[in-house]
Amino acid sequence: MKLNSWGMYPKVDSMTHELSDDTKLKEYLESCDECISYGNGRSYGDSALSANIVHTKPHDFFLDFDDAKGLLHVQSGVLLSEILESYVPRGWFLMVTPGTKLITVGGSIASDVHGKNHHTEGCFSSCVLEFNMMLEDGSVKNVKSGTELFKATCGGMGLTGIILDAKIQLKKIHSQYIKQTTIKTKNLRETFRAFDKYKDEPYSVAWIDCLAKGDDIGKCLLMVGDFDTKGDLDYKPKSKLNIPFNFPSFALNNLSVKAFNWLYYAKAPNGESKQRVGIDSFFYPLDSIKNWNRIYGKGGFTQYQFILPLEVSYDGLQEILGLISASGKGSFLAVLKLYGKKNDNYLSFPIEGYSLALDFKIEKGLFELLDQLDEVVVRLGGRIYLTKDVRVSKDTFESGYEDIEKFRAYRKKQKMDTKFHSLQSKRVQI
Repeated sequence: MKLNSWGMYPKVDSMTHELSDDTKLKEYLESCDECISYGNGRSYGDSALSANIVHTKPHDFFLDFDDAKGLLHVQSGVLLSEILESYVPRGWFLMVTPGTKLITVGGSIASDVHGKNHHTEGCFSSCVLEFNMMLEDGSVKNVKSGTELFKATCGGMGLTGIILDAKIQLKKIHSQYIKQTTIKTKNLRETFRAFDKYKDEPYSVAWIDCLAKGDDIGKCLLMVGDFDTKGDLDYKPKSKLNIPFNFPSFALNNLSVKAFNWLYYAKAPNGESKQRVGIDSFFYPLDSIKNWNRIYGKGGFTQYQFILPLEVSYDGLQEILGLISASGKGSFLAVLKLYGKKNDNYLSFPIEGYSLALDFKIEKGLFELLDQLDEVVVRLGGRIYLTKDVRVSKDTFESGYEDIEKFRAYRKKQKMDTKFHSLQSKRVQI
């Protein structure tokens, strides 16, 4: 069957094994030459694509919950959305969540996802106490937080084994509402000042106009907030607007992106504004649009997400935003975030600094532009996020991840480097 991830590029022929129980999975691993885990298909590029995949989403039972401690034990195919629907009404929320709730717990661990509170809570691995995973030889290993296998697996893109179940810590909340402050800035200097002013807020994220030029480069809408202490817990997912078909490739162009960016920025009041919003509006705005990836057309898209060290973030973003603006290949989904200190996991993405994520339609000249951006990221000591990547070179990848040789050596020592492979792992040779 033809298979692709959320970016719809590339599309590959793949055979699927559905994860149902340990015995059948062990038999499958003995019979196949190589494979990779595939959850809900929400990684953007080729990190979960291979000639053979283990589809983990059907492995989705809730196993146990300690209501006094907020400790949840689930199988790896459970979606974050299913956790929210079950436990927000009981006063519990995810300690760390990315910008979509439509990903599996196993995928969250493999990508060591992060969200709007990395500067205060870190990556998803910070709330994972332990997990069980099947290794290449079919044995099942219990993996505790802080062990070497834990550090290799969290952010390891599925290359150490098949995650079967996990115990994760939830966060106590008293309301399904967030007190949000929106700050409208006029340029990158103001944006950095706003991030610094609100650095103690638990959650922060900015939409940035990546097509702005000259003195307007870096203008943004910064959203910060925290859970309200008052309100109800009657959480119900929002109804979804559906994109029923792929848009024509010409629909998304420089003019349409400029028009969207102008309208989105213009509708926000000047200065600061406050409002009370729900969980879905604050954390998962795009999840309210079903199949939003179809906006980019049948050719698909890629998200380019990089992070720069704090001390060079301002100058680096000025340079990169200038290159993007000059190219005309803008993104209406451009997200800027401030991150805290890196963790000990070998391939986790975040370092202390600023990250920018941009969605680009796959089209002629795009990869050449991204190669230009890579040069800036490498020169400034930054790195690229593997979960969103579909084209980065081995050299560019390696330059940003100082623990890559530790990861390779561990995989080889533990005999994990023959069975578990993806298109991405072969491209960057991990």
